[in-house]
Amino acid sequence: MKRELNIALLPGDGIGPEIMNQAVKGLEAISQVYGHTFRYTKALIGACAIRSEGDPYPPATHEICVASDAILFGAIGHPDYDNNPSAKIRPEQGLLRMRRDLGLFANVRPLVLFESLADRSPLRPEVIRGTDFVCVRELTGGIYFGEPRGRDHDGTRAFDTCVYTRNEVDRILELAFKLAAKRRGLLTLVDKANVLETSRLWREAAQSMAVGYPGVTLEFMFVDNAAMQLIRQPAHFDVMVTENLFGDILTDEAGMLSGSLGMLPSASIGLKHALFEPIHGSYPSAAGKNIANPMAMILSASMMLEHLGLGEEGMHVRRAVETALEEGVVTEDLTRKGESSFSTSFVGDFVADCIKNK
Repeated sequence: MKRELNIALLPGDGIGPEIMNQAVKGLEAISQVYGHTFRYTKALIGACAIRSEGDPYPPATHEICVASDAILFGAIGHPDYDNNPSAKIRPEQGLLRMRRDLGLFANVRPLVLFESLADRSPLRPEVIRGTDFVCVRELTGGIYFGEPRGRDHDGTRAFDTCVYTRNEVDRILELAFKLAAKRRGLLTLVDKANVLETSRLWREAAQSMAVGYPGVTLEFMFVDNAAMQLIRQPAHFDVMVTENLFGDILTDEAGMLSGSLGMLPSASIGLKHALFEPIHGSYPSAAGKNIANPMAMILSASMMLEHLGLGEEGMHVRRAVETALEEGVVTEDLTRKGESSFSTSFVGDFVADCIKNK
Protein backbone atom coordinates (compact mmCIF):
# COMPACT_ATOMS: atom_id res chain seq x y z
CA MET A 1 0.00 0.00 0.00
CA LYS A 2 1.31 3.42 -0.94
CA ARG A 3 1.96 5.72 2.01
CA GLU A 4 2.15 9.48 2.47
CA LEU A 5 4.45 10.42 5.32
CA ASN A 6 5.65 13.69 6.82
CA ILE A 7 9.33 13.57 7.78
CA ALA A 8 11.03 16.24 9.88
CA LEU A 9 14.65 16.79 8.82
CA LEU A 10 17.00 18.19 11.44
CA PRO A 11 20.43 18.27 9.75
CA GLY A 12 22.06 20.10 12.66
CA ASP A 13 25.76 20.99 12.75
CA GLY A 14 29.05 19.97 11.17
CA ILE A 15 28.65 17.09 8.76
CA GLY A 16 24.95 16.81 9.56
CA PRO A 17 23.65 18.56 6.41
CA GLU A 18 25.95 16.54 4.11
CA ILE A 19 25.00 13.14 5.44
CA MET A 20 21.33 14.10 5.67
CA ASN A 21 21.33 14.82 1.95
CA GLN A 22 22.47 11.25 1.27
CA ALA A 23 19.71 9.76 3.43
CA VAL A 24 17.14 11.81 1.54
CA LYS A 25 18.55 10.46 -1.73
CA GLY A 26 17.91 6.97 -0.44
CA LEU A 27 14.38 7.81 0.68
CA GLU A 28 13.58 9.40 -2.68
CA ALA A 29 14.81 6.25 -4.41
CA ILE A 30 12.50 4.20 -2.16
CA SER A 31 9.59 6.49 -3.04
CA GLN A 32 10.24 5.90 -6.75
CA VAL A 33 10.43 2.12 -6.38
CA TYR A 34 7.43 1.68 -4.07
CA GLY A 35 5.28 4.68 -4.95
CA HIS A 36 5.31 6.29 -1.50
CA THR A 37 5.23 10.05 -0.95
CA PHE A 38 7.61 11.53 1.59
CA ARG A 39 7.12 15.19 2.52
CA TYR A 40 10.15 16.78 4.19
CA THR A 41 10.23 19.79 6.50
CA LYS A 42 13.62 21.10 7.61
CA ALA A 43 14.18 22.61 11.04
CA LEU A 44 17.05 24.07 13.05
CA ILE A 45 18.74 22.47 16.05
CA GLY A 46 22.08 22.88 17.79
CA ALA A 47 24.72 25.53 17.11
CA CYS A 48 23.06 26.66 13.89
CA ALA A 49 19.83 27.24 15.84
CA ILE A 50 21.70 29.23 18.51
CA ARG A 51 23.21 31.46 15.83
CA SER A 52 19.88 31.98 14.10
CA GLU A 53 17.36 31.94 16.96
CA GLY A 54 19.39 32.16 20.16
CA ASP A 55 17.94 28.78 21.18
CA PRO A 56 19.41 25.30 20.46
CA TYR A 57 15.89 23.82 20.17
CA PRO A 58 13.53 26.60 19.03
CA PRO A 59 9.75 26.32 19.51
CA ALA A 60 9.27 26.18 15.73
CA THR A 61 11.48 23.09 15.56
CA HIS A 62 9.50 21.41 18.29
CA GLU A 63 6.22 22.12 16.48
CA ILE A 64 7.58 20.60 13.26
CA CYS A 65 8.74 17.49 15.13
CA VAL A 66 5.39 17.02 16.88
CA ALA A 67 3.49 17.34 13.58
CA SER A 68 5.67 14.77 11.76
CA ASP A 69 5.33 11.00 11.42
CA ALA A 70 9.04 10.59 12.19
CA ILE A 71 12.18 12.67 12.64
CA LEU A 72 15.56 12.29 10.96
CA PHE A 73 18.37 13.99 12.88
CA GLY A 74 21.94 14.53 11.69
CA ALA A 75 24.44 15.72 14.30
CA ILE A 76 24.93 18.39 16.93
CA GLY A 77 27.95 20.27 18.31
CA HIS A 78 30.47 22.96 17.40
CA PRO A 79 34.05 23.75 18.55
CA ASP A 80 33.03 27.27 19.58
CA TYR A 81 31.07 25.66 22.41
CA ASP A 82 33.18 22.55 22.98
CA ASN A 83 36.19 24.76 23.75
CA ASN A 84 34.27 27.19 25.96
CA PRO A 85 33.32 25.56 29.28
CA SER A 86 31.69 28.79 30.47
CA ALA A 87 29.20 29.04 27.59
CA LYS A 88 25.71 29.57 29.02
CA ILE A 89 23.89 28.15 25.99
CA ARG A 90 25.23 24.99 24.39
CA PRO A 91 24.13 22.95 21.35
CA GLU A 92 23.82 19.78 23.45
CA GLN A 93 21.16 21.48 25.57
CA GLY A 94 18.94 21.41 22.50
CA LEU A 95 19.38 17.67 22.09
CA LEU A 96 18.59 16.95 25.73
CA ARG A 97 15.55 19.24 25.66
CA MET A 98 14.30 17.65 22.44
CA ARG A 99 14.52 14.18 23.99
CA ARG A 100 12.69 15.37 27.10
CA ASP A 101 9.99 17.43 25.35
CA LEU A 102 9.23 14.68 22.82
CA GLY A 103 9.32 11.97 25.48
CA LEU A 104 12.07 10.01 23.71
CA PHE A 105 12.97 7.79 26.66
CA ALA A 106 14.59 4.86 24.82
CA ASN A 107 17.64 4.92 22.59
CA VAL A 108 17.92 1.72 20.53
CA ARG A 109 21.32 1.09 18.92
CA PRO A 110 21.81 -2.09 16.88
CA LEU A 111 25.32 -3.32 16.22
CA VAL A 112 25.46 -5.87 13.42
CA LEU A 113 28.78 -6.59 11.81
CA PHE A 114 28.72 -6.41 8.03
CA GLU A 115 30.79 -9.39 6.86
CA SER A 116 32.68 -7.26 4.34
CA LEU A 117 33.92 -5.07 7.21
CA ALA A 118 35.15 -7.89 9.49
CA ASP A 119 38.75 -7.00 8.70
CA ARG A 120 38.14 -3.27 9.33
CA SER A 121 37.39 -3.77 13.02
CA PRO A 122 40.19 -3.12 15.51
CA LEU A 123 39.42 -6.60 16.87
CA ARG A 124 40.56 -9.79 15.17
CA PRO A 125 37.97 -11.15 12.69
CA GLU A 126 37.58 -14.37 14.68
CA VAL A 127 36.61 -12.29 17.76
CA ILE A 128 34.22 -9.90 16.05
CA ARG A 129 32.44 -12.33 13.70
CA GLY A 130 28.91 -13.18 14.76
CA THR A 131 28.43 -9.91 16.60
CA ASP A 132 24.76 -8.96 16.45
CA PHE A 133 23.29 -7.19 19.45
CA VAL A 134 21.15 -4.20 20.41
CA CYS A 135 21.86 -1.72 23.18
CA VAL A 136 18.82 -0.12 24.79
CA ARG A 137 19.81 3.05 26.63
CA GLU A 138 17.53 5.09 28.88
CA LEU A 139 17.54 8.65 27.57
CA THR A 140 15.58 11.06 29.73
CA GLY A 141 16.65 10.27 33.30
CA GLY A 142 19.80 9.72 35.30
CA ILE A 143 22.67 12.06 35.95
CA TYR A 144 22.13 14.09 32.76
CA PHE A 145 18.79 15.35 34.07
CA GLY A 146 18.99 14.95 37.85
CA GLU A 147 18.69 17.84 40.27
CA PRO A 148 20.32 19.45 42.14
CA ARG A 149 23.40 20.19 40.10
CA GLY A 150 25.87 23.06 40.09
CA ARG A 151 28.82 24.47 42.02
CA ASP A 152 29.39 25.94 45.44
CA HIS A 153 29.59 29.71 45.68
CA ASP A 154 33.39 29.77 45.30
CA GLY A 155 33.33 27.46 42.29
CA THR A 156 35.74 24.90 43.75
CA ARG A 157 33.19 22.12 44.32
CA ALA A 158 30.81 20.78 41.64
CA PHE A 159 27.98 18.29 41.97
CA ASP A 160 25.53 16.34 39.80
CA THR A 161 22.70 14.10 40.93
CA CYS A 162 21.64 10.76 39.46
CA VAL A 163 17.91 10.16 39.91
CA TYR A 164 15.64 7.39 38.59
CA THR A 165 12.02 6.58 39.39
CA ARG A 166 10.58 3.08 39.25
CA ASN A 167 8.25 4.14 36.40
CA GLU A 168 11.21 5.37 34.32
CA VAL A 169 13.05 2.11 34.89
CA ASP A 170 10.03 -0.10 34.23
CA ARG A 171 9.19 1.40 30.85
CA ILE A 172 12.70 1.00 29.44
CA LEU A 173 13.01 -2.54 30.85
CA GLU A 174 9.69 -3.53 29.31
CA LEU A 175 10.91 -2.42 25.89
CA ALA A 176 14.18 -4.34 26.37
CA PHE A 177 12.44 -7.54 27.53
CA LYS A 178 10.08 -7.46 24.54
CA LEU A 179 13.00 -6.94 22.17
CA ALA A 180 14.98 -9.81 23.70
CA ALA A 181 11.92 -12.09 23.42
CA LYS A 182 11.94 -11.49 19.65
CA ARG A 183 15.67 -12.19 19.34
CA ARG A 184 17.90 -14.80 21.02
CA GLY A 185 16.28 -14.40 24.42
CA LEU A 186 19.25 -13.03 26.39
CA LEU A 187 18.91 -9.70 28.23
CA THR A 188 21.96 -8.19 29.93
CA LEU A 189 21.33 -5.43 32.47
CA VAL A 190 24.45 -3.31 32.86
CA ASP A 191 24.76 -1.38 36.12
CA LYS A 192 26.97 -0.64 39.12
CA ALA A 193 24.76 -2.19 41.79
CA ASN A 194 27.71 -2.82 44.12
CA VAL A 195 28.05 0.94 44.57
CA LEU A 196 24.99 2.86 43.32
CA GLU A 197 21.51 2.89 44.86
CA THR A 198 19.96 3.72 41.49
CA SER A 199 21.53 0.56 40.04
CA ARG A 200 19.99 -1.51 42.83
CA LEU A 201 16.59 -0.05 41.88
CA TRP A 202 17.19 -1.19 38.28
CA ARG A 203 18.05 -4.73 39.46
CA GLU A 204 14.95 -4.98 41.64
CA ALA A 205 12.73 -3.84 38.76
CA ALA A 206 14.34 -6.25 36.30
CA GLN A 207 14.00 -9.22 38.66
CA SER A 208 10.30 -8.45 39.16
CA MET A 209 9.64 -8.07 35.45
CA ALA A 210 11.58 -11.20 34.43
CA VAL A 211 8.80 -13.39 35.83
CA GLY A 212 6.57 -12.27 32.97
CA TYR A 213 9.15 -13.24 30.32
CA PRO A 214 9.99 -16.91 30.93
CA GLY A 215 11.60 -17.20 27.49
CA VAL A 216 14.17 -14.50 28.29
CA THR A 217 17.32 -15.18 30.29
CA LEU A 218 18.19 -12.18 32.46
CA GLU A 219 21.81 -11.62 33.44
CA PHE A 220 23.47 -8.79 35.35
CA MET A 221 26.85 -7.28 34.53
CA PHE A 222 28.75 -4.46 36.21
CA VAL A 223 29.54 -1.66 33.78
CA ASP A 224 33.30 -2.04 34.06
CA ASN A 225 33.03 -5.75 33.25
CA ALA A 226 30.63 -4.99 30.39
CA ALA A 227 33.18 -2.60 28.90
CA MET A 228 35.74 -5.40 29.00
CA GLN A 229 33.40 -8.08 27.62
CA LEU A 230 32.46 -5.88 24.66
CA ILE A 231 36.09 -6.24 23.58
CA ARG A 232 36.68 -9.79 24.79
CA GLN A 233 33.54 -11.49 23.42
CA PRO A 234 31.13 -9.06 21.73
CA ALA A 235 29.16 -11.91 20.12
CA HIS A 236 27.97 -12.93 23.60
CA PHE A 237 25.49 -10.05 23.80
CA ASP A 238 21.96 -10.11 22.43
CA VAL A 239 20.11 -7.20 24.07
CA MET A 240 21.91 -4.91 26.51
CA VAL A 241 19.89 -2.45 28.62
CA THR A 242 21.37 0.26 30.80
CA GLU A 243 20.96 3.73 32.23
CA ASN A 244 21.77 7.01 30.49
CA LEU A 245 25.43 7.66 31.35
CA PHE A 246 26.59 4.04 31.06
CA GLY A 247 24.72 3.66 27.77
CA ASP A 248 26.27 6.81 26.35
CA ILE A 249 29.77 5.47 26.96
CA LEU A 250 29.24 1.79 26.11
CA THR A 251 27.45 2.42 22.83
CA ASP A 252 30.32 4.54 21.56
CA GLU A 253 32.75 1.81 22.60
CA ALA A 254 30.59 -0.74 20.81
CA GLY A 255 30.43 1.55 17.81
CA MET A 256 34.11 1.08 17.10
CA LEU A 257 33.70 -2.70 16.86
CA SER A 258 32.24 -2.29 13.38
CA GLY A 259 35.33 -0.49 12.11
CA SER A 260 33.87 3.01 12.08
CA LEU A 261 31.39 5.09 14.08
CA GLY A 262 30.15 6.14 10.66
CA MET A 263 28.38 2.80 10.25
CA LEU A 264 26.01 2.77 13.20
CA PRO A 265 22.42 4.05 13.21
CA SER A 266 20.10 4.50 16.14
CA ALA A 267 16.49 5.20 17.08
CA SER A 268 15.19 7.29 19.97
CA ILE A 269 11.68 6.17 20.75
CA GLY A 270 8.86 7.49 22.92
CA LEU A 271 5.19 6.72 23.34
CA LYS A 272 4.16 9.20 20.61
CA HIS A 273 7.27 10.22 18.68
CA ALA A 274 10.39 8.59 17.21
CA LEU A 275 13.67 10.06 16.04
CA PHE A 276 16.40 8.39 13.99
CA GLU A 277 20.05 9.44 13.95
CA PRO A 278 23.61 8.19 13.47
CA ILE A 279 25.44 7.64 16.74
CA HIS A 280 28.45 9.75 15.74
CA GLY A 281 28.92 13.44 16.41
CA SER A 282 29.16 16.48 14.16
CA TYR A 283 32.83 15.86 13.13
CA PRO A 284 33.45 19.59 12.56
CA SER A 285 36.91 19.13 11.05
CA ALA A 286 35.32 17.25 8.12
CA ALA A 287 32.40 19.62 7.61
CA GLY A 288 32.07 20.83 4.03
CA LYS A 289 34.83 18.52 2.73
CA ASN A 290 32.53 15.82 1.31
CA ILE A 291 34.49 13.06 3.08
CA ALA A 292 32.17 11.99 5.93
CA ASN A 293 30.71 8.49 5.99
CA PRO A 294 26.94 8.75 5.29
CA MET A 295 26.14 5.08 5.94
CA ALA A 296 24.96 5.52 9.55
CA MET A 297 22.60 8.27 8.44
CA ILE A 298 21.29 6.15 5.56
CA LEU A 299 20.85 3.15 7.88
CA SER A 300 19.01 5.41 10.34
CA ALA A 301 16.57 6.17 7.54
CA SER A 302 16.25 2.40 7.07
CA MET A 303 15.36 2.01 10.75
CA MET A 304 12.81 4.80 10.35
CA LEU A 305 11.11 3.00 7.49
CA GLU A 306 10.90 -0.20 9.53
CA HIS A 307 9.45 1.71 12.49
CA LEU A 308 6.79 3.20 10.20
CA GLY A 309 5.71 -0.26 9.11
CA LEU A 310 7.70 -0.31 5.87
CA GLY A 311 9.87 -3.30 6.69
CA GLU A 312 10.52 -4.39 3.12
CA GLU A 313 11.57 -0.88 2.17
CA GLY A 314 13.89 -0.64 5.18
CA MET A 315 15.56 -3.93 4.26
CA HIS A 316 15.86 -2.71 0.68
CA VAL A 317 17.94 0.25 1.89
CA ARG A 318 20.07 -2.05 4.05
CA ARG A 319 20.78 -4.37 1.13
CA ALA A 320 21.87 -1.37 -0.96
CA VAL A 321 24.30 -0.38 1.78
CA GLU A 322 25.65 -3.94 1.88
CA THR A 323 26.19 -3.84 -1.88
CA ALA A 324 28.17 -0.60 -1.59
CA LEU A 325 30.35 -2.11 1.14
CA GLU A 326 30.95 -5.31 -0.78
CA GLU A 327 31.99 -3.36 -3.87
CA GLY A 328 34.28 -1.07 -1.90
CA VAL A 329 32.28 2.10 -2.45
CA VAL A 330 33.17 3.64 0.91
CA THR A 331 34.53 6.84 2.40
CA GLU A 332 38.07 7.24 3.67
CA ASP A 333 37.33 6.06 7.22
CA LEU A 334 36.80 2.51 5.89
CA THR A 335 39.83 2.30 3.60
CA ARG A 336 43.38 1.23 4.19
CA LYS A 337 46.51 2.84 2.88
CA GLY A 338 46.64 2.55 -0.89
CA GLU A 339 42.93 1.81 -1.28
CA SER A 340 40.58 4.14 -3.12
CA SER A 341 37.94 6.06 -1.21
CA PHE A 342 34.89 7.90 -2.42
CA SER A 343 33.18 11.13 -1.48
CA THR A 344 30.12 11.42 0.75
CA SER A 345 27.93 12.41 -2.18
CA PHE A 346 29.26 9.63 -4.44
CA VAL A 347 28.49 7.00 -1.81
CA GLY A 348 25.00 8.45 -1.41
CA ASP A 349 24.43 8.39 -5.17
CA PHE A 350 25.66 4.80 -5.39
CA VAL A 351 23.34 3.59 -2.63
CA ALA A 352 20.39 5.40 -4.22
CA ASP A 353 21.18 3.83 -7.60
CA CYS A 354 21.35 0.38 -5.96
CA ILE A 355 17.91 0.96 -4.47
CA LYS A 356 16.40 2.01 -7.77
CA ASN A 357 18.04 -0.80 -9.73
CA LYS A 358 17.47 -3.46 -7.01
